[in-house]
Amino acid sequence: MPIVKDSSLTTILIDKAPDGRRITDWVKTDDKTGEFKRQVSSFRNWVSKEKGAQFPAEKGRYHLYISYACPWANRTLIARKLKGLEDIITFSSVHWHLGQKGWSFVSADESNKDGENVIPDPIEGHEKFTHLRDIYFESEPNYDGRFTVPVLYDKIQKTIVSNESSEILRMMGTEFDDLVEEKYRKIVLYPEALRKDIEETHEWVYDQINNGVYKSGFATTQDAYERNVKVLFEALDRAEAHLASRKPEDGPYWYGKDITEVDIRLFVTLIRFDPVYVQHFKCNIRDIRSGYPHLHRWMRELYWRVPAFRETTNFVHIKKHYTKSHTQINPFSITPVGPLPDILPLDEEVPAVKAARASQVGIGSEKQ
Repeated sequence: MPIVKDSSLTTILIDKAPDGRRITDWVKTDDKTGEFKRQVSSFRNWVSKEKGAQFPAEKGRYHLYISYACPWANRTLIARKLKGLEDIITFSSVHWHLGQKGWSFVSADESNKDGENVIPDPIEGHEKFTHLRDIYFESEPNYDGRFTVPVLYDKIQKTIVSNESSEILRMMGTEFDDLVEEKYRKIVLYPEALRKDIEETHEWVYDQINNGVYKSGFATTQDAYERNVKVLFEALDRAEAHLASRKPEDGPYWYGKDITEVDIRLFVTLIRFDPVYVQHFKCNIRDIRSGYPHLHRWMRELYWRVPAFRETTNFVHIKKHYTKSHTQINPFSITPVGPLPDILPLDEEVPAVKAARASQVGIGSEKQ
């Protein structure tokens, strides 16, 4: 693997992953199963509030690299805002386009054009870093995996702490509590009384919904696509049934009145579902806005009533990234105009849903 070094960074010269495929090819061309297989995260260290920790919880020490397009990165940005960590952990976003060298940083003249903190790498000493991969090679010169977001970076030790989104989310939920106001400490995303239920829900939501859209969309055989898309919609049916079983007085969120990790991890997939996954990933058995009334309501409650969800959702990055980066499945990089709007207001429904509800009201009136 040819590598060139200079005084500031290590740059890899090839545009292929270690297994020989292009960075933007998501399934090996010789893989007869046609199945998308997600890479396991490589950096799994932990920020801790415990005394003597290798990565202690400190204000201003850590930087979060994200992509607004990526649902996994979006999880961590939501948690950062929910827990009041804006002044504790800095963040920046890469460009929405994922090219042959992976995620890139915008140039200075593109800064903040399409969203907050869409800027060149802001870390001191990284002035020549043009791609996220430079962060990876700084941390591990022999790194040979994909260059994924999110990345939680230690500015003091000049290394990646973690690139596992679920663990970064959990760190933000607890490890910085001594540094934030009481109102943020009261937000408990992983409450002890619900941990067993949360883990059980994570297991099927991650495999069948979060990753299920990718397993459907990146499939390279009809069999792999159909098998995975059916499992995906069975899981959406299961999620819809869970929310339908709850009474209004129970509260608007997955477990009632309080937001948990489950709300965050499911939201980031469903907010992308109608704008991208329905058409781009062929997840079109139903859409959310007309096929899943309870999921649709739950998603909009989070988006419109909780600023941490709305303010970290960037539809420009979401739609452009998927449709213009995934040339293996969309070679002409055409971005569909719809659906319009990207998300419906709380008090509006699509015409089909309006008609169905009007019909139900009419039937109820006749029976009376």
